[in-house]
Amino acid sequence: MAASRRRLAREALLQALYQWQLNPAPCGEIARQFLEDDERLVGADQRFFEDIWGRLCPVMETLDQAIASVILDRRWQDEVSEVERAILRLGAFELREERQTPYRVIINEAVELSKAFGAEQGHRFINGVLDRLAHQWRQAELENPDGDTSPKRK
Repeated sequence: MAASRRRLAREALLQALYQWQLNPAPCGEIARQFLEDDERLVGADQRFFEDIWGRLCPVMETLDQAIASVILDRRWQDEVSEVERAILRLGAFELREERQTPYRVIINEAVELSKAFGAEQGHRFINGVLDRLAHQWRQAELENPDGDTSPKRK
């Protein structure tokens, strides 16, 4: 089955984050490089890429603090790989800002990115960190996973 347009956009976002982490440049410059390169966004939801990238960059430091606060077994700056760091930044941003996307979808997408691009068991780490953030930022959704907010009958 072919990857969805959103999945392809997330892959491009992962690549843009990775590039930014290794060679810090203004976010606008990195976006321009991706948008001008015909091959980087082939089949991807370009609007999704532009929207997320434009809103993600200004809050990177806030996201990093939130992620670091829930990592239990590694130090954010020293022991999290660049790929994992990029996936966590993207996943954390979506959990915090993309309320219309169910948290389960966001975590699953991040896990799939980790399986495709990360270390062999990195997806477990990604899943655990994003699950802890979901408990902070998506409590109401966790309590009502089907979106049912009607009073419960006894």
